[in-house]
Amino acid sequence: MRLTFTRMADRRPVETLVERDDGVVFAMRGAGGGADLPHDLVHAVVETRLQVRDGIWGCVADGVVWRSMRHVSGRQPPHAATRSEQLKRERSAQIQRAEALADLVGRLSRGEEVLATELAADGRPGAELAAAATDLADTGRRWAALRPGETWVVEWPAPRPARRGDRRR
Repeated sequence: MRLTFTRMADRRPVETLVERDDGVVFAMRGAGGGADLPHDLVHAVVETRLQVRDGIWGCVADGVVWRSMRHVSGRQPPHAATRSEQLKRERSAQIQRAEALADLVGRLSRGEEVLATELAADGRPGAELAAAATDLADTGRRWAALRPGETWVVEWPAPRPARRGDRRR
């Protein structure tokens, strides 16, 4: 899946083009604007770095369509809306965890105080979170340097193939 974030002027919402691997394309408006790092790009950076496959972008890759997304092109699979709602229900805990993780790494990247209990609750080694925070801070600087109309492209990782003997598909 390819995510193309377009830097807008001032505080206008960020425009993101979402091109799923099945050929369906969506336009999405998201929080953040101007030099501020878009919330959805924060998720892309954090979820990619920490290999969170069932977070916000993993859900989109699997067929979730958020209210902020508008269909642009490509034939959607049969019962796409029903599948999207089912995935949202099934993955609500993972989605909440991805939101908390993005928030935690975002605060770390800005040098904010983070409680040890918050770090422990995530269950990841501190070095992984620190590396993700460093990536996010770098992304923030590079995003701020973009001119309005310039883009930032993220290639979302394809799902890992099933391992031999893995019956889940």
